[in-house]
Amino acid sequence: MRRLSSKPSKARKRYYNTPLHRRWKDLSAPLAENLVREYGVKRLPVRSGDTVLIVRGEYSGHEGKVVKVDLKERRIHVEGVTKTKADGTSVFYPLHPSKVIITRLDLSDSWRKKILERRKR
Repeated sequence: MRRLSSKPSKARKRYYNTPLHRRWKDLSAPLAENLVREYGVKRLPVRSGDTVLIVRGEYSGHEGKVVKVDLKERRIHVEGVTKTKADGTSVFYPLHPSKVIITRLDLSDSWRKKILERRKR
């Protein structure tokens, strides 16, 4: 059995050196109540195409489609949530997935449907 380290420095090291194929777990967000009732799952990793409601921060209350998921930085980019740079260009504002609620799932991927069926209570 693998032992979890008790030193915070080792926990941080493991967090920042996580391989990309395992980082999806860090990108999980809670589902809206109606989706929890429908699918029987409380949290799922956010994917581009999902519609999310921002519940914390400057953009709270904004609902939009996920445009990009950044595995390296562990952030998501939502349609309509932008900031203006000093040169006047508009860029997406990166959000942490724990600060959003998934309101509509993108089920175009058959793998995601299989995940929902497997995790159903």
